Amino acid sequence: MRPTKDILGALTGTVTVLTSFVAASQPGAEQPVPGPMRDLIWGKLNFLHTTDTHGWHAGHLLEGQYSADWGDYISFAQHMRKKADDHGVDLLLVDTGDRVEGNGLYDASKPPGKYYYDIYREQHIDIICSGNHELYKADTADREHEYSVPNFRDVYIASNLDYIDPKTGERKPMARRYRKFRTKNQKLDIVAFGFLFDFTGNANNTITIPVQQTIEEIWFQQAIREETDLFVVIGHVGVQMDEFKEIHRAIRQHNPDKPILFFGGHAHVRDATQYDSRSFALASGRYFETIGWMSIDGELKRKEKHGDLKRREETSSLSFHRRYIDNNLLGLYHHSGLNSTTFHTEHGRNVSAMITKARKELNLDYAFGCAPKSLWMSRAPYPSEDSIYSWLETEVFPDVVVNASRKDIPRLVIANTGVIRFDIFEGPFTIDSTYIVSPFTSKFVFIPDVAYSSAHKVLKLLNSAGRIFAESGPMDNRFMANPEQFAIRESIIYDNIVDSNGHQKPMDTHGKTVLTPGYTTRDDVGTDGDDTIHAPINFYVVPNCFQAKIGISKDEEPKNVDLVFLDFIKPWVLAALDFLGTPYQDEDVLPYVEERFTDMMAGWIEKNWPKRCDENGVCGCK
Repeated sequence: MRPTKDILGALTGTVTVLTSFVAASQPGAEQPVPGPMRDLIWGKLNFLHTTDTHGWHAGHLLEGQYSADWGDYISFAQHMRKKADDHGVDLLLVDTGDRVEGNGLYDASKPPGKYYYDIYREQHIDIICSGNHELYKADTADREHEYSVPNFRDVYIASNLDYIDPKTGERKPMARRYRKFRTKNQKLDIVAFGFLFDFTGNANNTITIPVQQTIEEIWFQQAIREETDLFVVIGHVGVQMDEFKEIHRAIRQHNPDKPILFFGGHAHVRDATQYDSRSFALASGRYFETIGWMSIDGELKRKEKHGDLKRREETSSLSFHRRYIDNNLLGLYHHSGLNSTTFHTEHGRNVSAMITKARKELNLDYAFGCAPKSLWMSRAPYPSEDSIYSWLETEVFPDVVVNASRKDIPRLVIANTGVIRFDIFEGPFTIDSTYIVSPFTSKFVFIPDVAYSSAHKVLKLLNSAGRIFAESGPMDNRFMANPEQFAIRESIIYDNIVDSNGHQKPMDTHGKTVLTPGYTTRDDVGTDGDDTIHAPINFYVVPNCFQAKIGISKDEEPKNVDLVFLDFIKPWVLAALDFLGTPYQDEDVLPYVEERFTDMMAGWIEKNWPKRCDENGVCGCK
């Protein structure tokens, strides 16, 4: 996209260096980090987008560049809406799911989400849909239907998601299938859909309808024939995934020229692409690190031609722009044109106070111990002394993955890298950290007395045999790793991807400005998407799974071992054993330890890492 002057006067590529310092909204959070900024480009229709927030609505307390909270986002959206109104353009807010699981603010309460639903609904959102994490457990799906759907009433869209009423057994759409509405200022007619990728791991009180089936249904075919100015498709779908491309093709069959905007998620990356010259797709990261921005400009209204009773679309050129906004108070001040004394609205402050109160009641700052150094998921190679997986493999698993009645039997312990969701930072490891690092309810199971000649080959198959698993389920072996690894492995997002055999030195200066390490995104549109200019961070490819050998000598192989693994990967393990000629059934898989993996990890930390905290667990680790 070539630089063009937008209607509010900001220029593509304009860089401002922020140098002021302010406090974050949540007590104890790191101070916001200044850096060179690229301005937003406005159009006639503009969007703010969140996805895969996973409960991080208090912001990143240990990372200053992402330490704004949900209350700050509410203030930001309020100011940006006023800005849009003042200039006669439109601003819409979109969220594409996976709002739950991954942070103590959601996970630590009983039931989960006790505080979260009231906090989240304070933001005015115009189009919202579900992600897969809203559906893994039946009670989570029930709460989504009981709270989120009514909280967002007509703007919650479930184009291919059904819910089964627990009282009547009736199957019905989770929410409305699509929404048609008109924007406030430009009076644009929009037909909006809300999709989920072809997800099969949902609980039995929900049904995900395959996208290919959905786009052939009568209601969808009627909706894409509606008189409208443009289509907006939101979805918990990676923008490089086939599901969005199928929807695009279906809409294009009857609307060759209408603009189609896509907002995706699930892959946990910043990404943008175009399926054709009159469409644009945006994904806006993960964990409330990123607020996505998309704008479209040009002739958007349908036109009537003389002598034609039908309204026809003007096929003039369109311009699309995107920014990945760091969830940083200094950046939010900059983009809204305000400062620490003028930015925070009463509504925003009230929501920040709600978050503070909830975190205090959940005791999320209680520290189990102090991490002596940072341990990384993808920012250090595996294996290495700074890899979180190497730490688990060599230090944690040998101590905690023990069945007292079988402790003397050699064992292979396999875990998928996807069980870890975030890095461990040097400093306090708190109750909040346990849910941030591993929010799942995974437990270790095992198959006793497996022939070592087969068992020791399982790991290699889990990490490489994609075709075998596709023919056995089908199962996609990528789901054992973290979503962002999809993009890292395909090298579609970041320029600075390295494997364990290579290393790339990050730049630490931009002229005379010291840059904070962070996102340096390369998408299909270019390299100017990030609103803040960062020093690049190395991203390393890690395997689907890793393994600890316990009680096994390097010099002598045992005849049989206990094959121990996390319950989540059971289908893949059984498929691998079957391929190796040692078939086992579901009933052969037995519990190994009763504790959740997350609790085992926290227990090890409490026992082995120095505390250096006061009687309330408040930790002065650094």
